[in-house]
Amino acid sequence: MRSSVSIEGIRAILLDIEGTTTPIAFVHEVLFSYARSHLHDYLSRHFEDEGVRADVQALRADGGEFSDEIESVVAHVQQLIDADRKSTGLKSLQGKIWLQGYTDGTLRAQVYPDVAPALARWRAAGLNVSIFSSGSVLAQQLLFAHTEAGDLTPLINNYFDTTVGKKGEVESYRRIAETLKLQPGEILFVSDVVNELVAAREAGMKILLSLRPGNPPQTDAEQYQTIHTFDKL
Repeated sequence: MRSSVSIEGIRAILLDIEGTTTPIAFVHEVLFSYARSHLHDYLSRHFEDEGVRADVQALRADGGEFSDEIESVVAHVQQLIDADRKSTGLKSLQGKIWLQGYTDGTLRAQVYPDVAPALARWRAAGLNVSIFSSGSVLAQQLLFAHTEAGDLTPLINNYFDTTVGKKGEVESYRRIAETLKLQPGEILFVSDVVNELVAAREAGMKILLSLRPGNPPQTDAEQYQTIHTFDKL
């Protein structure tokens, strides 16, 4: 498929993070590793915080079976991290832990070199730029505020996480369109995951499959219009 696309008629660009704006290796090898290694210490210091208790309750509501002992919660969360679960409670807790790392300078987010120029170009053209990730809104904001290219949050209008629904569900994209007050056909969604693109397309959005170095192969990828860099978008 050709690697460029016209944005005529597009009023908003909706971006996935992993494999689209940010290398998958950074998320799995750096962010997940940081959350895993700092989990016990963070919970020991913040276990009674209202936000953390809400995350623990969300984990339990999502089917988690564990006691109220910190060690039990840690063991359950570690299992979810290892399995790359998209649990809202897990993602919210991870965001809180990453806040610590970004604040003290331990973490610096990676984005592909073409991302910052593209965000600036799209905003200058009057386009809405939004993010849809399974990571919490806090985690998304932290990532784009602390990139190696600088603070990119002034270039991003909206952030969506799994509180609007799962990324493979059609209704999630309809809710996003309603929130943006746009018709789905006025939104271009870019992701490296085919089943997310299928859901967005069924909701009426335009779609592009992101093919970045290190992305896992996708079933039937040849059936989708693809993009390797934002330079041509």
